[in-house]
Amino acid sequence: MSTIREFAMGLPKAELHLHLEGTLEPELKFELARRNGIELPERTVEEVVATYDFTDLTSFLAVYYPAMRVLVTADDFRDLAYAYLTKAASQGVQHVEMFFDPQAHTSRGVPFHTVISGYRRGILDARREFGISAELILCMLRDFSAEYAMATLMEALPYRDWIIGIGLDSDERGNPPEKFAEVFARARTEGFLLTMHCDIDQVGSIDNIRTVLTQIEVDRIDHGTNIVEDPALVDLAIERGLGFTTCPISNSFVTAQMKSAEIVDLLRRGAKITVNSDDPAYFGGYVGDNYAALAEQADLTPADLAQIAKNSFEVSWISERRRADLIASVDAYLTTWS
Repeated sequence: MSTIREFAMGLPKAELHLHLEGTLEPELKFELARRNGIELPERTVEEVVATYDFTDLTSFLAVYYPAMRVLVTADDFRDLAYAYLTKAASQGVQHVEMFFDPQAHTSRGVPFHTVISGYRRGILDARREFGISAELILCMLRDFSAEYAMATLMEALPYRDWIIGIGLDSDERGNPPEKFAEVFARARTEGFLLTMHCDIDQVGSIDNIRTVLTQIEVDRIDHGTNIVEDPALVDLAIERGLGFTTCPISNSFVTAQMKSAEIVDLLRRGAKITVNSDDPAYFGGYVGDNYAALAEQADLTPADLAQIAKNSFEVSWISERRRADLIASVDAYLTTWS
């Protein structure tokens, strides 16, 4: 008899909350370090994994950003994107909208063009080989200044055909969404779609969610399950058909129940909940693993997972024709399991 995990792995889906830099597996980290002549403090994969002792966002970022120094050349960025897309395709992903953090690289001297041209090659190579489609979302690092964010947006404009949206991530403490209101308003006028991280259980989480909904007016919210603290905001999000890009396994590093109760409550109420992997190399699970973990934690059925997969296509930034085809593929897949 097939298991819910097997169902989850083969289910056609989109991934909408995935940090490319967070897909840097230890094996690739060692290879890139060797390629670029960089000495690492760790000598084995086990030693690298032992550093993944996260209890909150801050402790995660303290490991996450230093690891990026092995990414130097366009080939490095190409190989990182291609490795992730290979893995994603093996877990049923048909389409992905991936975050990348150019400021984490330009701030250490790597040119913007090097970063985005490498990622673009990885996307095209994976599309040719696996048929998976991918788009890039440029994330601003909220612990840098708004001026640096605006300068990064201006630097991105010549590459607008390669970038579908603008996002906001990194340390939320003392860096509320309104800090970047002008940057995101300009991004909107330049034709970009908008999304922002509203991480779980941060100081002022519900206030930040209110701001991104009513002032910034984003097209999606990343994480965002603290919205259950304000029923009026839940109703507003449902009315707008706003997507939430939840990440159960990464949630489980800071909360015992991976926010499963909140995710399922929002799902049952009709919110466009999606399931994603966030930084899978660090949290130990890609997107299919996240579907399976949530199903096992919350006792979800194949039909429940199929609805989450449909949501992922409904709130993806894809054409209406492709959306209809992909949603139909979910229905067809579910029928084979009924």
